Amino acid sequence: MKAMIRCAAVMLLVALSGCSAQDRYVQYETEAPETFPTLTAVGYATLANQPSSDPAQRVLMAMQASKIAAYRELAEQVYGQHLAASSQVSDWMLSDDEIKTSVSGVIRGAKVVKSYPAGEHYVTELELDFEQVWALYQQQNRSQKVKEITYF
Repeated sequence: MKAMIRCAAVMLLVALSGCSAQDRYVQYETEAPETFPTLTAVGYATLANQPSSDPAQRVLMAMQASKIAAYRELAEQVYGQHLAASSQVSDWMLSDDEIKTSVSGVIRGAKVVKSYPAGEHYVTELELDFEQVWALYQQQNRSQKVKEITYF
């Protein structure tokens, strides 16, 4: 009886080991999305608030600040914005109300469409074409789908 149980256990182990993942070869194929959206963002910076007495230096600083603001807007569109809020009530009245926001992400492939002064502000317009983003991503990480599975 014990010999029969041992034999059955050995046969079961042999049968189950034949179903391991090492008995197949999976071939993948890269698949592109059907459509690619294009996002736009605009950043603004005031010229007067830049910390310099030289007007040319203020323009350069405002250019950089408006570009960073436009990149932040793109990051908000791509990754979303994290919101944290709190409220305090004292004597049945709202005594403190606070909202904090943050954005985090990496933007690759954006290009500056326009950068120009507009009155007392400097404006930068950015464009992010997701076809370009997909091409950049493909260079680093190839997204794949199963093309064929061959079992041995």
